[in-house]
Amino acid sequence: MSSLSRDEVAHVAMLARIQLSDAELDKLAGQLDQIVGFVGQVNDIAADDIPPMSHPLPLTNVARPDEVRPSLTQQEALSGAPASDLGRFEVPRILDED
Repeated sequence: MSSLSRDEVAHVAMLARIQLSDAELDKLAGQLDQIVGFVGQVNDIAADDIPPMSHPLPLTNVARPDEVRPSLTQQEALSGAPASDLGRFEVPRILDED
């Protein structure tokens, strides 16, 4: 498995919108390369007779039944909003389009 380059780590950090210093990029490149190597080792030993799982313990979804209950109307919900548009909350943009 090839090692991760500093540029690849910088690209991933940019996609995640994380600013990293040069020292952090150098440190993380080595650490992420180790993580990718460990994942590769797990893939190498994965056997067909072992079923894939998302959690080591069996989990049960404990959701209540979906029942209609009294709730606010759209107008009531938007009545306290500082701004609304087309029946929805209007919020200021926080991310620029790149």
